[in-house]
Amino acid sequence: MKVIRRAHYIPPNRAHVRAEPFELEDTVTNSWTHFGRASIGSFIVLPMAVLAYPAPPPDPSLPTSKVPVAVQQIRREMLEAQINSLTFHNMNEIFTTRTVARSGQVWPLARADHALDFKYQHEGREYTPEQFLDRTYTNALLVMKDGRVVAEIYRNRTSDSTRFIGWSMTKSIVGLLVGCALQEGRIKSIDDSITRYLPELKDGGYDGATIKHVLQMRSGVDYEERYDFSNPGVAARNHEQALVTNVVRFADAARTIKRAHPPGEVWQYKTIDTAVLGWLLERVSGSTLAAYAAQHLWEPLGAEHDGFFIMDGEPGAGREFSGAGFNATLRDFARIGLMMLNEGKANGRQVIPTDWVRDSTRPAGGPGPGYGYQWWIAPDAKSYQALGLQGQFIHVDPSTRTVIVKLSYFPPGDMAANAETQAFLAAASRWQPR
Repeated sequence: MKVIRRAHYIPPNRAHVRAEPFELEDTVTNSWTHFGRASIGSFIVLPMAVLAYPAPPPDPSLPTSKVPVAVQQIRREMLEAQINSLTFHNMNEIFTTRTVARSGQVWPLARADHALDFKYQHEGREYTPEQFLDRTYTNALLVMKDGRVVAEIYRNRTSDSTRFIGWSMTKSIVGLLVGCALQEGRIKSIDDSITRYLPELKDGGYDGATIKHVLQMRSGVDYEERYDFSNPGVAARNHEQALVTNVVRFADAARTIKRAHPPGEVWQYKTIDTAVLGWLLERVSGSTLAAYAAQHLWEPLGAEHDGFFIMDGEPGAGREFSGAGFNATLRDFARIGLMMLNEGKANGRQVIPTDWVRDSTRPAGGPGPGYGYQWWIAPDAKSYQALGLQGQFIHVDPSTRTVIVKLSYFPPGDMAANAETQAFLAAASRWQPR
């Protein structure tokens, strides 16, 4: 995987940090050591860091976009540092959406409010949690200890009813839903070929890949997450045509994609893999991904508010952006983390099979980072995370019974904020309120 070099950017609250241009190289084996615990997020911060760009010429072989030109352009600019503190919690104003409805009893979250009276170290300097909020572009933060909320903070015109984009934290949620479909018998085995359920993929690189390969980002397909719109590859074209102009469906790129490696041999982070998993769930459930998520996760979880997916097209044509498009409130993201901490149980009810939670948060082994079934795992295997573009985190540390959700607006490609966040998460996990 490579990321194009970017112009230098020094955020105002980091004047001492020298911003360097960068590339993300193919190797991932030393990813944690480069920034300590921080670099686990480099694969989330960088591959999807799409800077604003002018509208490319339309492809005459595709339908004319029905998306207003002004809306197209805000979609191209939505990740930019000047506006992402607002766009990241107003995605329903920018995209067509599909609701993941809550129903039934809300899972009450116990509280034991406490000042965050600890400090953390980063690059040889000591900081407080209050400093952390601004230094790492925080929209919202929730810290839980042993099932109790000890801190809940909202900033930048957000509240407990605000729904935030999770970006690639969506991948971890989709991974959980695959476990539900397996338990129901809709999927017979994750060792089945993905084309058993999606025969449309037989003519492309997914032929021969199993569901397990796709879950582990080891499908072997040739989908480099490189977003150079002056020289677009498959990922850049798919982003523009599916998410900006809505003239194709995001997952349809999987029909004709080529193979780069034999399935199972090489780990490579690819949003198209999770898009295929979303398509799989749609196929085996006979429903939409949003409806399946509502029935098998959101309602039994006891969610407090409806969630929603952004769509890659109009109703009747578009699909949920299953690779990075789920939105929810801070507390409801925390409920997912608490459910994971409780090995799949929410409010006394088994929502996700225990074995699936354990398998999802166990490193797959072989070359690559600590990655399970769409979840990131620490090198010491004591904690794991759902991670999203530009600073979205669900951090779960079973060893200290800690769950932390941080929803952010990192500038595109800001590795310093990601590194500092991981330092904070480690310190907050060790901290015990007195």
